[in-house]
Amino acid sequence: MNETIFTHIINKSIPADILYEDDEVLAFRDINPQAPLHFLVIPKKPIATINDITPADYQVVGKLSGVAAEIVAQQGMAEQGFRTVMNCNEYGGQTVYHIHLHVLAGKPLGWPPYQATIKQG
Repeated sequence: MNETIFTHIINKSIPADILYEDDEVLAFRDINPQAPLHFLVIPKKPIATINDITPADYQVVGKLSGVAAEIVAQQGMAEQGFRTVMNCNEYGGQTVYHIHLHVLAGKPLGWPPYQATIKQG
C-alpha cells in the first residue's frame, strides 16, 4: 500500500489534533469538520479499504468503534447521539485509501448525509 496522509500523521511528520492514541489506533480531529465534533479513528496498520480487511484485522477494526464511543462520551455528546461512517472505494466516497471511521456529533444529522453526483460509465 502506498503512503497516505494518514501514514504521515501516524509517523508525526505532519501535525494533527490527536484525541486518542495507543499502539494500534489513532484518533484525530477532521481538518474539514462537517459537525461540531468530527474526528477520524484509524488503525495504525495500513489497510486500504474495507474490502482489504482480513480475519486477522477484525479485532483492531472493531476497536475503532469502541474508541469512537469513548471519545464521544468524553466530549459529553454520547446521549444526544452520533454517527459513524466508513466509506469504501470511489462510489462509497473514499478519498484516502487507509480505512478510517468518521465520527460526527453535536448537531442533528439528516439522511441521506449528502447527495453526490457520480459519473456513470
